[in-house]
Amino acid sequence: MSNPSLLFSIDIQITCEERSVHIKWKVDKPMTENPSRLFLGSCFPSHFSNESDGAEADFYYPLSACDFRRMATWKYLVYENKLTYRPLPKPSPPSFSYPVRCVYDRPKGWTPTFQSSSTGVIQGHGELAFHMEILNYDFSGPAESNVFPLGSFVPVWAGVDQQAHQPLLLLLEECVASTTVEMYPDTLTYPLINNKGCLVDSKKSFSKFLPRYHSSSIMLNLQAFRFAVGQEVYIHCKLIAWDPDLLNEEKKACNYNKTTGEWELLDDPFQSSLCQCCESSCQGRGKRDTDSAPQGLVLKSVLGPLTFTEDSL
Repeated sequence: MSNPSLLFSIDIQITCEERSVHIKWKVDKPMTENPSRLFLGSCFPSHFSNESDGAEADFYYPLSACDFRRMATWKYLVYENKLTYRPLPKPSPPSFSYPVRCVYDRPKGWTPTFQSSSTGVIQGHGELAFHMEILNYDFSGPAESNVFPLGSFVPVWAGVDQQAHQPLLLLLEECVASTTVEMYPDTLTYPLINNKGCLVDSKKSFSKFLPRYHSSSIMLNLQAFRFAVGQEVYIHCKLIAWDPDLLNEEKKACNYNKTTGEWELLDDPFQSSLCQCCESSCQGRGKRDTDSAPQGLVLKSVLGPLTFTEDSL
């Protein structure tokens, strides 16, 4: 099937300015009938003219607008978007599409900002502040890039501020990757942690929970995986703050040891029998669960966007 975009001539001038982009698009006659169907990302033309010598759509927008996608590599900041002509509304595909890309040298000391929604309240027991971040390779500071080549490691850190609470153990009960901030029934996902704390990704990769420095935080090295390569990826997790003396089959953190072929409990290898259910279904034996505050608080968190690539940029 031929590419519909090839049916149109291309006369597009893109000027990347310091914090904005200016695009002049010489529009083919079939497109002039409905200029409101011309887009830069989610934005309409800033100006449209239709003179005797031809029609032109001008887009002049800041890079923070129009759903520009930003990627931070070790050397560059890359902003990407598309010019489209959509004679029919979504979900019909555009009949013309053209990539827009602006590349800038990365400012010294600049670090990417990740979206992370992680705050919860236990009624009657005060407030617990949760945090979840992507850090640099040795977990000593914020990540310097949101682009990870396949096979490299994504250092994930999560923590809970204990404040006046009894000592708490932070656990990741479930984590999946998706290409959207919001989760829907038909959302395509990639499982990372399931079955109440089993790092299932550690069976097919070198992903691993790392030894704790403190019970109220947890560190995870995720190996960049082949899912939605080149797209924006978000990590959705269910965080639990729990009583450290009440570990059970439903409240645990388990790594898969490829050498022994067995599951191991992060916080006490001598209790690794709690992880045996990772191969089947982990169900608690009693009624105690995270509704029995102050033993536990469950919070859903979203972290991203990340981008996985075939190789480094």
